[in-house]
Formats: sequence, structure tokens, C-alpha cells
Amino acid sequence: MLDRRLPPHAVLVMAALAFVCTASAQASDDRTGALAMQEIAAGIYVHIGAHEEPAAANRGDVANIGFIIGERCVAVVDTGASLAVGQALRAALRTVTPLPVCFVINTHVHPDHILGNAAFRDDHPTFVGHARLPAAMAAKGPIYQRALARDIGPAAEGSELIAPDQTVVERSELDLGGRVLQLRAWKTAHTDNDLTVFDRATGTLWLSDLLFAERIPVLDGSIRGWLAAIDELSALPARYVVPGHGSLNLPWPQALAPQRAYLATLAADIRQALAEGRTLARTVETAAAAERGKWLLFDAYNRRNAAAAFAELEWE
Repeated sequence: MLDRRLPPHAVLVMAALAFVCTASAQASDDRTGALAMQEIAAGIYVHIGAHEEPAAANRGDVANIGFIIGERCVAVVDTGASLAVGQALRAALRTVTPLPVCFVINTHVHPDHILGNAAFRDDHPTFVGHARLPAAMAAKGPIYQRALARDIGPAAEGSELIAPDQTVVERSELDLGGRVLQLRAWKTAHTDNDLTVFDRATGTLWLSDLLFAERIPVLDGSIRGWLAAIDELSALPARYVVPGHGSLNLPWPQALAPQRAYLATLAADIRQALAEGRTLARTVETAAAAERGKWLLFDAYNRRNAAAAFAELEWE
């Protein structure tokens, strides 16, 4: 959503960006129902989700999802917010390769990334996630499913949680045949169950929601932990990066700078508010206000982020 207080040129730029991202997300082959994909490196296919809240019109197609093709089989990285989106992703995969799907990797618990899992059940893959993902699914899954039914209506039918068969405590590798994926489980940051995927063959780092581009970051873990993770991430070598939301072809590690600036500003504003004895209600209205013009969906999420950061930082 656009803030009416922005200067006219900024509003136009952000509106154009939102339109482009939305159009990319909604594009599909009318004959197959397949999602539009971009091959960003050899065998790495990504679909860009819309910068929107889940709704009937987008079926929950609001996150970046995709797949990686090896010589023997395919790994899917996140499946979207609904069975319908997952099925469209599978249809896209089948236009590219007949190889079996051997792994479905869930990068974290948020519903826009995992509620399409059931689309791949008949492929009999190994579902993979962070060691803390099963507990997070059990705790939050029913809430997510009710919210999806409310937000997208009949398109939510058949969407369900599928817990991982294989979990990652620290690091693990998946062999697709001639292509090895390195998985890393992170300490609490965006959530307490963030997982990254690195393809050694192409140097592609799949960050999911440890990196947001254009759309405001969403804090559901630890602001201190996320800032620490950004410092670690910035030292990783990567030729290509895939954010959980936003555009591709991002410079690395410079792509982390806007997110770091937002989180650091939010933390500084919260600490100042706490030092001055301000209430939570007052603080969430002003924290990180200087960042408003830099992010899409700012007003939808910044207050929630401020509340989460306030609860964490007041006990420093």
C-alpha cells in the first residue's frame, strides 16, 4: 500500500514497482495453469510472488518460490500459500523437466511459503526443514489455515501442512545428482526456524525471508538475532541470491543493506522509546517512521514489527 504523504515521484515509482511485481506473479500459461518462472542460473527456476496480502484474486501467490534441477531429480524450494499455488508451481516444473521431485524444502513456517506442500504429495518426496519447523507448524498451523480460508476463500481448499520428514539441526547436504545443495539452519532471526539453501554448482544462495527486497521485512523471531544473521550472511560468497519477497538480480551483499538499515533503525527507535519510558501503544506509532517511504506494505507490518521488537528489547 502507498503512503499518501510520500512525494509524488516516489508514489509513482513505488506504484510502478508494485504493478510489475504483481504482473509477474500473476502471469501463467493459460493452457497449463503453470506459474511464470525465471531461470536465473542453470537449472535454478524462480517464481516472483506479488507484493500483496493473500487474497482471492492472487490465491495466496505472494512469495518467491521455485525449484532446482539436478541430473537425477528435482528439489522444490517452498510451495506457496495454497494448494492451488503449489499445483501451479508443479505444473511449471513439469513444463521444464520429467525428472522426479525428490525433495521439498520448506525454508520456514510462514504460510505463504508452505501451504502448497500437498501439491507434491503424490511425488513422494522427502520434505525437509529446520529442526524447529515441526514444533512451529504444530503451534501455528491451525491459525494459518483458518486465516488462509478467510483471506482467499474457496481457493484455500485442500491446502494443508505437511511436516518435514528430514530436519536440519545445523548443516546438511542434499544430492540431486551432479548437484549438491548445502542447507543451513539459522539461529532465531526472521523466525526461529529459518533455513537457507546454497547451490554450489551455480553459486545461488536461496535466502527466503532472511532477505526482503522492496517489501518491508516481517519480524517474527528476534531483531537482535536477525541483525546478527545479516552480518554472517554478508560474508557468504554468492553469485545469485533469491529473496523471500522481491526482485531478483540483486547485487550481493549490497542487497542486505536496506533491510539492515530498517532493522537497525527500528531497534534504535525502540531503545530510545524504552529509555524515555514511552508506552508500547505510543512507540509502535512512531518507531522506524523514517523508513516509511522506502518499503511497500509498510503500514501493514511496521506496527507489528515494532511491537515484537519492543517485547524483546525491553528485557535487554
